[in-house]
Parts: sequence; C-alpha cells; structure tokens
Amino acid sequence: MNLQQHTEQTIDHLFRQQSGKMVAVLSRLAGFKHLNLIEDIVQESFISALQHWKLKGIPDQPEAWLMKTAKNKAVDLLRRINYHARFVQSQDNANYSEQVASFFHDHEISDSELRMIFACCHPSLKKEDQIALTLKLVFSFSISEIAKALVLTDPVVQKRLSRAKEFLVSEHIELEIPSGKELSNRLEAVRIVLYLLFNEGYYARKTDELIRRDLCMEALRCCKILCEHTAVKDPINQALLALMCLHAARFDSRFSDTQQFILLEHQDRSLWDKELIQVGYYYLNAAAEGDKISKYHIEAAIAAEHCKATLYNETNWGQLLYWYDLLIQTDASPVILLNRALVIHANGDTEKAIGEVLSIPGIELLLKNDHHYSSVLGYLYMKLSDRIQAKIYFLQAMSMANSEAEKILLQTRIDQLSAKN
Repeated sequence: MNLQQHTEQTIDHLFRQQSGKMVAVLSRLAGFKHLNLIEDIVQESFISALQHWKLKGIPDQPEAWLMKTAKNKAVDLLRRINYHARFVQSQDNANYSEQVASFFHDHEISDSELRMIFACCHPSLKKEDQIALTLKLVFSFSISEIAKALVLTDPVVQKRLSRAKEFLVSEHIELEIPSGKELSNRLEAVRIVLYLLFNEGYYARKTDELIRRDLCMEALRCCKILCEHTAVKDPINQALLALMCLHAARFDSRFSDTQQFILLEHQDRSLWDKELIQVGYYYLNAAAEGDKISKYHIEAAIAAEHCKATLYNETNWGQLLYWYDLLIQTDASPVILLNRALVIHANGDTEKAIGEVLSIPGIELLLKNDHHYSSVLGYLYMKLSDRIQAKIYFLQAMSMANSEAEKILLQTRIDQLSAKN
C-alpha cells in the first residue's frame, strides 16, 4: 500500500469514527437550523485533512488534528451566522475561543453525541426516519450506505432524511437530554433504534455481506455511551449492551472461510470471543441491580446461557425454555415464538414445536414473505423424518432467501433429503 492509499484509508476510517462527533458538537453550538451547513463544514475538514496529509504525511495524532480543525471551523461557523452576538455577547475573542473549546473536551463530546442520539430518536419521528437519521448523523453513513443497510433505494433514503431534518428544524428540536417521564419514553425509543441497527448488522440482508460488523460496532459504541452517561443511567441500558456483546462474541464462528452459514450446533466455540463474553457477563450482572426485568434482560440471559455451554450438547435447554416462556410474557413477537419452538424441539418434543410454529399469529402470511419460518418448519419436519413436508418447506424457503450462504445451506439439506430416498 503506497502513501496515498494509506492516507485515504486513514481518512475513511477517521470519517466514520470522528465525523458524527464533530456534527454533534457543532449542532449543539449552532442548532439544527444550520445542520446542512454543519455537514458541509465537516466534509470540508476531512477534504482539508486529505490534501494536507498527502503532502506532509499523517500527523502523530490525526484525531487531535481533526478536532483542532473542527474547533477552528466552529469559531468560523459561529462568526458566519453571528451566533456569538447572542451566545457570548461581549466576550472577547480569547474567551470566545475558550467557550468553543470547552465543547470539545472528551466528556462534552460524549455528551453531544448522546444529545444527538436522543434528537435522532425523537418519538415524533417515524421509526424508519429515526433509523435513517441515526445512521446519517450519529454513524456517519452515506446515502448509499444507508440504502444498502436498509435495503432501500438512494432516493427513498434521501426523502426520509430530508423529512426528518425538516422536522428537527421546524419543531425547533434542541440537542438535549430529557428528564423525568420524558426521559423514560425517549430512552426506550433510543434502545429500540440501537437494537434494530445492531440486528440489521447481525442479520445483514445484503447478498454480498453476511454480517455488517460496522453497524453492530456502532450500535455497541452508542449503547456504551448510554451506559456510561450518568444522566441516563438505567440497568435496562446495561442489559441491552450485555445482549449485544454476547451476540457479537460469536461473529467469527457463524460463517466459514468460504462464507457458508454455520448453524449453532456446528460452530467452533473456540472462535467465540471470550473477552467480549466476559464483558457481556459484566454488564448483565450490573443490569441485575435494578428492580425491573426488561425483554433485554431476558434475551441477554438466553444469549448468556448459550455462551455458558462449552459444547452444544451441554446446552441447558430446560433453562432456555424457562427464559423463553418468561420472554413471551413481554414480547410475543413471531420471531420470539419461532425461536421458542426450536427450543421446544431441542427439549425433545418436535411435534409440539411444529404445532407452535403453525399457531403463530399470521403464520400464513409469514410463510409467504419470510424464509425463516419455512426454513424452521423444513428443519423440524426433517427431524421427524417427514422428507416430503421437509422438502416442500425448504424449497419454499429457498425461493425467498436473500443471501447465497442461506441458499447453499437450504440446498444442502434438500440434497440430503433426496439422498436418503
């Protein structure tokens, strides 16, 4: 890799890491009505860095270089919009720069990011707009990246972002951390969006990328900000972070070197990230200190139960069924019911498991639109040695599967069924 390629790669990496922070701080200083200008200024900072570093090399502390540039541009920005006239009024230039610099301290940057997350997840915004806006302003995704992540077209994403930004401006939304009852409502919206984004990465719907690690890592990073900020301290946040850590710990075992999907029972557990599992346990224990049990607590407990088993055959399926029975009391969504049916099968009652799947509300429509339901039914019928039904459902699943890895897995099973005839 030559110097130019190395510089461009470093800029790309730093853009993802730093630009959301810069947008958050500048928005806190100038307000959302200047959001488009702020985004342009952040872009200019990175273009300036690219031009400068190509000539003089990457500085020893590139993040600090960028933040210094952002500070200078923040001062310029406030001068351009005359914000200082009402914000710091008669203060001289030295104090004025000091005032701006105070927003760039580490804890203030985190505070600004958190405020931005709350703004993006404003409950008056539609869920799809919350997600698109969070990906854009907090995660620094481009229009095309958001479109790929959400399986949308660029114009649709552009429309959603424009609608969401107009809302922030027209409703005079402030970058603030709410308090009291509003905090509880907003915090729940933030958790939902972050978990949706994590799942978008964990179960990537792109055909050419099986896991969007960048999405998962950004969701983890933002959830960690929630856990560490004293203003929004809540054991439910820690439960969500524990859940994400315990899932992310299994990234490397889910797919083979040839990008084929590996089921849990065949995964090489030595590839599980032991350190991240310990981090997950830490946050799960911390989450137990509250007086509420959320769905995230229970889902994290389920993930932890899988992580405890050093071999698939050592999995405590009875305990898992207990957790699922508890979970459906707070979240009886189809996917939870589907997973519970698999646990019922693992406990030795396959016929009951099939009955549970077929009794999921709206199962007829789900079977037509989501390959996971057909795939699970095919698997359960295969375990019952009903090859005809199993093949019907596997073929149905394959007609809807998105990724090549899923299609290969389904075709392998169909071939296994045919070979037994």
